[in-house]
Amino acid sequence: MKTISLLSAGLLAMAGTAHATIPQLNASCPGNISVHADKGGPVYIDGKEARLKRFNDNYYEATGSGVTLSLSISPDGTPSVSYTKKGGVHGVCSKLEMKTPDRRGVTQGVSQGN
Repeated sequence: MKTISLLSAGLLAMAGTAHATIPQLNASCPGNISVHADKGGPVYIDGKEARLKRFNDNYYEATGSGVTLSLSISPDGTPSVSYTKKGGVHGVCSKLEMKTPDRRGVTQGVSQGN
């Protein structure tokens, strides 16, 4: 009986938890840094696969080509991307394009930013 109670409590705790994942997106960052992410990863910086580190369901960092990207995902699923280069140069990436499936499962492009 104890096992069933513990299992039920664990399932109830998981039922209310939402799990975000890296969306498919393309972004441009100052300094001619191009970013591409496939849904769920990997992330590419200037065409090269970056090392991805997950901090939690809504925050990731991708490192490669002398750049660290910070990818955060808001509760509504909207991502934001910023970067830091060696020497402390940093900024916010723009021209963010996300690929999201519509209710029929057809992928649509969504632009955000400049």
